[in-house]
Amino acid sequence: MTKRMLIMLVAAGMVFGGIFGFQAFKSQMIRKSMSARGVPPQTVSTITASEQAWQPQLEAVGSLQAALGADIAPEVSGIVSRINFKSGEDVKAGTLLLKLNADTDIAKLQSLKATAELARKTYLRDRQQFKDRAISQATLDADIANLKNTEAQVAGQQALVDKKFIRAPFAGRLGIRAVDLGQYLNAGVKIVTLQALDPVFVDFYLPQKSISRITAGQGVSVKTDAFPGKTFAGKISAINPKVDPGTRNVEIRATVRNPQHLLLPGMFVTTDIRIGRPQRHITLPQTAITYNPYGNIVYLIEKNGKGPAGKSALVAKQKFVTTGETRGDQVAILDGVKAGDVVVTSGQIKLRNGTPVVINNAIEPANDAAPKPGDE
Repeated sequence: MTKRMLIMLVAAGMVFGGIFGFQAFKSQMIRKSMSARGVPPQTVSTITASEQAWQPQLEAVGSLQAALGADIAPEVSGIVSRINFKSGEDVKAGTLLLKLNADTDIAKLQSLKATAELARKTYLRDRQQFKDRAISQATLDADIANLKNTEAQVAGQQALVDKKFIRAPFAGRLGIRAVDLGQYLNAGVKIVTLQALDPVFVDFYLPQKSISRITAGQGVSVKTDAFPGKTFAGKISAINPKVDPGTRNVEIRATVRNPQHLLLPGMFVTTDIRIGRPQRHITLPQTAITYNPYGNIVYLIEKNGKGPAGKSALVAKQKFVTTGETRGDQVAILDGVKAGDVVVTSGQIKLRNGTPVVINNAIEPANDAAPKPGDE
């Protein structure tokens, strides 16, 4: 290494040393200045942690299905000659809903009945003659076969005529009429929907880890935003024996009584399943929890003796917690907070360990186990 390079290195070191030294001095002066005048306290809202009764439950989103439901359609084509129902009315099983023009089919039925009646009389007459040995066994056998054939034709034609009279297959509520008088209907064209509304089924999914916690006959409660604050009781009626390999969820079906026909097929509902016995947990508003990849934290309020004139001041202390299940606006705290602790519920974004705080609970975050819409 030459003398010139050595001089350059020494000069560079002096320059960088001066810069770093100045920055360190500047930082030290800033810290002293802040310490001298103090960090301004941050305003937060708080809640005193307490134990509450906590009923463990599973919550799932489901969809309503009718216990019996079908789109009524004719098996044969024809012209609508009579409509015997009104949109939205309740009907009993077997009620005539609609009639297709069947004049030609009825006339043919009458002709076949006449032929069958003649075949029956011929058979009865020949049977008597056979007893008197006036005809052969072959003739009598032919009469029997002819009678059965004509009777089968009558039955087939009668079935065709019956298909022109569309009846309700079960009791339920009709939907909106989709056909008009005089309209030509092809086979399979929807006439109206029919839904049996009491009871109704609730189909929902639960993760496979929950299978051991549910059984057939277990009680459920169903809620829908169509009727805020109203709960419908039901029971689990079936558990699918197969887990969906794509989602690892299992399908559950519950049966819910619906005597007032408030619940309708296709509705979106929330299903709650009570599991186990009630427990007691520290509960906090969900806004009190700061969720992080490295752990969930809360801020506790503590006193120290560093306030003005030696008075104790309130400061925030960061604490890791273990959270449990949620219900409404609340979350269960399994570890990290004990009863009586004062916990920050809003304003955490401004806090660090040791930040002085001022408590203002004029406006508190929601903390309801069963929140309801604000316009209710």
